[in-house]
Parts: sequence; C-alpha cells; structure tokens
Amino acid sequence: QVQLVESGGGLVQAGDSLRLSCVASEGTLDFNSLGWFRQSPGKEREFVAAMNWRGDITPYAGSVKGRFKISRNSAKNRVFLQMNDLKPEDTALYYCATSTLFLQRGQPLGAADYNSWGQGTQVTVSS
Repeated sequence: QVQLVESGGGLVQAGDSLRLSCVASEGTLDFNSLGWFRQSPGKEREFVAAMNWRGDITPYAGSVKGRFKISRNSAKNRVFLQMNDLKPEDTALYYCATSTLFLQRGQPLGAADYNSWGQGTQVTVSS
C-alpha cells in the first residue's frame, strides 16, 4: 500500500483560502481514484472531493461544491485540494486516500472503498 502524506493545513479566518497537498511518501502517486475526506471531533469521516486518474471525474460534496477544487500537478505526483471561501464549518482534520476502485460519474466512493490513507492535516477556520 502506498503511504500518503498530506500538508498545507493551518489556522485561517473565514473567507480565506488554503491549498492542501497529497503526495506519496515513497515512489509515485499512482491510483485509480483519490479522495479527500475530513473529520471533526465527534463526527464521522465525510467525503469532500475525489478524482479519477484521468482527472475527468471529480465529484464534490454539496457543502464544498463551488468553493473547493481538486487537481493534480503536471508531473502527476501531487494532488491538491484548493479550498476557497473557507467557513468555520470546514474546520476538520483532512485526509487524502487512494483506492484501486474506479470512480463512476455520479457515484463517489465511500470511505470504506479507500485502502490507503494519510495521517491528515488540520484545517481550522475562525469566524
């Protein structure tokens, strides 16, 4: 299993932006599907965004659609989550994860479908 490392979290004010990164700690970042999830204390881990290897399927959670964007660099060794217009309710530990399963349009994979996870990066948004 690939080991993933997230970075880019921090403490920001409402309305600010952050860009999270996900890389493989060793080797290349290969995947069929890559997802971003988040978890707040006392809450279940929730889906945020995902992308397939080609990058032409990118589902988003309704709560972040239009504000967050998932993308990959040209070297295809880093996946980003650009987060704009952050809100206090976006405060959470953010994880990236990879899956051997293939995303289908309109059907984002659930957390249980991902088999490699990073340790997470904390995002805190103050009001």
